[in-house]
Amino acid sequence: MSKRFIFNRGVVFPWHCDQYGHMNVRWYSHFFDDGSFLSWSTIGFDMAAAVESGLHTVVVKSTTEFKRETLAGTTLTMMGQFVEFGRSSVVLEQQMLNAINDELHATSQYVLVFCDSQTRQSIPIPEDCRQAMLTAGAQQKRGNG
Repeated sequence: MSKRFIFNRGVVFPWHCDQYGHMNVRWYSHFFDDGSFLSWSTIGFDMAAAVESGLHTVVVKSTTEFKRETLAGTTLTMMGQFVEFGRSSVVLEQQMLNAINDELHATSQYVLVFCDSQTRQSIPIPEDCRQAMLTAGAQQKRGNG
C-alpha cells in the first residue's frame, strides 16, 4: 500500500476566489501542480539532477474531483502518494485537505510520463526513481505501462 506524504501546504487568499466567493478551479490546479513538483524530493528522488541530465516528466492526464467549497482564509495540506508505475509512466494521487480539520476539499490524479527532453519520446523511469517509488509504497504495474 502506498504511503501518503505531505507534498504541499498553502493558504487560500481572496484573489484565489471567484465572484461566488470560493476558490476558482484554476487555483486547485495551482496547488496540486506545486505538490507534484515537491513530491519527488519528498520521496528522495533528485528531480533537479534528472532534469539536468535531460529527463523530463509530462502530465498526460489530469483528473480533479471537487468535494467541497474552499473559501478565502482556508489553510490547506496536499497529501499524496505514488500509486503505481510502469516502464515510463507513474500515477500520482493527491488529496487537498483542510489543514485544521482534515476535511477533504478535492482530489487529483496525474498520469506522468518520463521523456527525453531532446527527442520528446518516452523513456524508462530511471532505476533510482523506481526504487524511491517502491520505497514510498507504489506498486509496479505488470506489462508495458
